[in-house]
Amino acid sequence: MDLFKSDRLSCWTILCTMLCAFFAVISLPASAADTGYVFVSHERSHTVAVLDPSDDHKVVAEIPTSRRPRDMEFNSDQTLLYVACGDDDVIEVIDVASLEIVDSIKTGISPEVFTLSKDEKSLFVSEEESAIVRHIDIESGDTLAQVTTGPEPEGVLLNKDGSRLFVASEMADMVHVVDMDSLKVVQNIMVGTRPRRFEMTENESELWVSDELSGQVSIIDPETLQVKTRVEFLPPGFRASEVTPVGLDLSPDGKTMFVTLGRANHVAMVNVESKEIEAYVLVGSRPWGVAVSRDGERLYVANGLSDDVTLISVGDQKAVQSFATGRVPHTVVIDD
Repeated sequence: MDLFKSDRLSCWTILCTMLCAFFAVISLPASAADTGYVFVSHERSHTVAVLDPSDDHKVVAEIPTSRRPRDMEFNSDQTLLYVACGDDDVIEVIDVASLEIVDSIKTGISPEVFTLSKDEKSLFVSEEESAIVRHIDIESGDTLAQVTTGPEPEGVLLNKDGSRLFVASEMADMVHVVDMDSLKVVQNIMVGTRPRRFEMTENESELWVSDELSGQVSIIDPETLQVKTRVEFLPPGFRASEVTPVGLDLSPDGKTMFVTLGRANHVAMVNVESKEIEAYVLVGSRPWGVAVSRDGERLYVANGLSDDVTLISVGDQKAVQSFATGRVPHTVVIDD
């Protein structure tokens, strides 16, 4: 009789386990793709704010992070958002469905900007204090390699086929070209003063580099690895010394490059083909981060010194509204 009871208890235990597993699966959050949410990192609030464009851009969540969150990047299916936290030397991973931090990846000192490898199994992280780009395995957290750069590396960009990594050195005024097979710098390209960020054109015929203290963008030919031309900025009413370009983003149709102008408090809209400046749009104080929506109609700009994000109507070339988000917004990305 005791044996019979034991068997019944075992069967009941197995059945309960199966039912719990079933209900756990069906209760998992739905796919996070295309939430439409706008994510903003804040260097002084130590948060990532989540704005809902469908509800007048209200802040629907504030995700506490480690100290000084800056650069952010989604994985390819936009289920995970990686956030570099410069003062705690980590890259944290946010689950986009739950809006919670689910992982933390240790880096070296002061991670600045990073990019995912093509297989999304590793990260390339610029570390300004150490003057290196660190290659980190995401699963194990191990450092796979270190690439020595000029002082204060910031922008990093991997080309589409994964053969080259471009790294901007702020203090050396150059772009380093890293061969991905050898993970060695194979060429240094002199650009303007204090290069910050990159954007590649749609067909990869041009690499745009913002030169913060030169008030310009240098445009590199990725084949010859030479600077082919430059675009200079000067919004009405500003001195050249006040124009400090940083953020870059390309419109979905590949025709317009959006450039934030820092202390000049404007965003420039540049015709990619002609290199002509089509408009200057006044935004908040010291705009840096910028992101355009997938439909190309909305542009979001993170204003670092006015603690807000400005929404621009791209078609109208006008600022529509600004939203308070947190202290010193740095980077803005859109889940669309």
